Amino acid sequence: MKTKLKKGCVQIYTGNGKGKTTAALGLALRATGAGFKVFIGQFAKGLPCSEHKAIAEFAPGITVKQFGRECFIRSTPDDDDIRLARKGFSEIRKIVASRKYDMVILDEITVANKYRLVEVEDVLELIEAKPASVELVLTGRNADKRLIRVADLVTEMKEVKHYYKSGLPARVGIEK
Repeated sequence: MKTKLKKGCVQIYTGNGKGKTTAALGLALRATGAGFKVFIGQFAKGLPCSEHKAIAEFAPGITVKQFGRECFIRSTPDDDDIRLARKGFSEIRKIVASRKYDMVILDEITVANKYRLVEVEDVLELIEAKPASVELVLTGRNADKRLIRVADLVTEMKEVKHYYKSGLPARVGIEK
């Protein structure tokens, strides 16, 4: 039996530490277990990840769509990156307004903000227009102070130590 959210909040998972997307995915799994429908829009990502296979197999209440070609965090976005992100954000606006999903996750949206793929002002407008029943979750490094100010919950992941710095690459099933 599906429980309806009485009040949807705005959550942000930010910081330089590992675990922002993972936290949002855990939240999506919990929401699906409660009968909620979840939409995950991944910005600045276009490559398949292990979570996509798990979601397809075990969590049919979660829909995932990527709005990017590939991860470009160490380079400069080009016109295609900008076009894909803005087209994706336009789709997100419609998804949130439709009330079809109880939870909408904008994965790496703050990275899209940093690279000006999607303007912070557009995200603030989305938050303002969000139906009361929709939980909105934003992830990514360097969340803008204006987003932090209007959010209901903000968690900062702080890197203390990371094996990546000692040369261990991203691993399937752990980071990708």
